[in-house]
Amino acid sequence: MLLDTDKQSTASNWVARRNAVGGDLPVIHCTQKTGKIFSTVQDLAKRYEYVLIDVSGRDSGELREALVAADRLVMPLQASIADLETLEHMNELIGLASSMNSRLEVRAMIARAPNIPSNDELRDARELLTDFSEIHLLRGLTRDRKAYRTALLEGKGVIETKDGKAKAEIQLLADELLGDWING
Repeated sequence: MLLDTDKQSTASNWVARRNAVGGDLPVIHCTQKTGKIFSTVQDLAKRYEYVLIDVSGRDSGELREALVAADRLVMPLQASIADLETLEHMNELIGLASSMNSRLEVRAMIARAPNIPSNDELRDARELLTDFSEIHLLRGLTRDRKAYRTALLEGKGVIETKDGKAKAEIQLLADELLGDWING
């Protein structure tokens, strides 16, 4: 079950496009809820094996309640100063949530990484992330590829597209995340 708590509705719109396409694409169930989401998350967790919560990319009541309700957080961020400047605040929020939710595990992933090898932003971002005790950086990342935007528009997951590089990025992230959480 996908719970979209972002008023922008990107996740819900993607699911609607996907489910409208039909065909061989598996149907994804999605519901939207903003405001107080904690009891909704608890209810969905009783009925579904996995509940994926999409929150907006900013501090919000929904984010704070999701941190207290969730077992795991995957925090995508770009290797840009705008995203990196939020890390201290996020680390603080995660620490507070962890005091109420001892199950919470947090992984950060670098998304839309620069494709230019000489760009130092990626190295600098990785180095900076080592300073935050509550946030563990995944080795895998996604590059800035059109395949991700195309998949969103078509209601597909990247692994359902023909872009081998994007598929490989997502597969590596999935393997790392699942391995992390299954083994440890």
